[in-house]
Amino acid sequence: MSEQWRKRWQEGRIGFHLQQAHPALLRHWASLDVDVDTKVLVPLCGKSVDMRWLADIGHSVLGIEFAPEAIEQFLLQRSTAVSRYSQAGFTVSRQGSVELWCGDFFHLHIQQAAEIGAFYDRASLIALPPATRQRYAFHLAQLVPPGAKGLLISLSHSEEGAGPPYSVPASEIENLFKANFTLTFLEEGSPDERGRTESIWALERRGPRL
Repeated sequence: MSEQWRKRWQEGRIGFHLQQAHPALLRHWASLDVDVDTKVLVPLCGKSVDMRWLADIGHSVLGIEFAPEAIEQFLLQRSTAVSRYSQAGFTVSRQGSVELWCGDFFHLHIQQAAEIGAFYDRASLIALPPATRQRYAFHLAQLVPPGAKGLLISLSHSEEGAGPPYSVPASEIENLFKANFTLTFLEEGSPDERGRTESIWALERRGPRL
């Protein structure tokens, strides 16, 4: 799966990438009421400019990405200095308040995510085949503390077997996350020219706040 995505980056087949922050992020992030000094986890982050937006409003950002090509393209968007180091199996690049960890999201341990207090998933869940989504939802729940809030942007379409991005309907989102998160459905967009419809969710990790 990871190699498939890396090949897409190498070949420039990244039609999912937006040149500006996602409109749903702009509309709904403030409603989560996340403190600006909270560190935000962005799994399978690619070179998303959404991370720039989160950083620009005050958050520190931890992005996890398998494809080094995506990370290098993100870093080239600005001329700000980059520091690089290794961290337990990951190659880390820090630019300003954005840290990009190159490696397998499923190898990220809770100790490495100790400062995380919020999360943002725009294209992570829909990038994963059905067999991997349950593992993703469980791993995310292990990484974020009780009370952590996040925004999830999912996608549904009728292209049987097509993907990535895969179709993840509302019923599957509820089944994947309801054990560990409180879910709030925020909105559903209009279908695009390919009949793909985005849905926006707010999540909050269940459990007693520490």
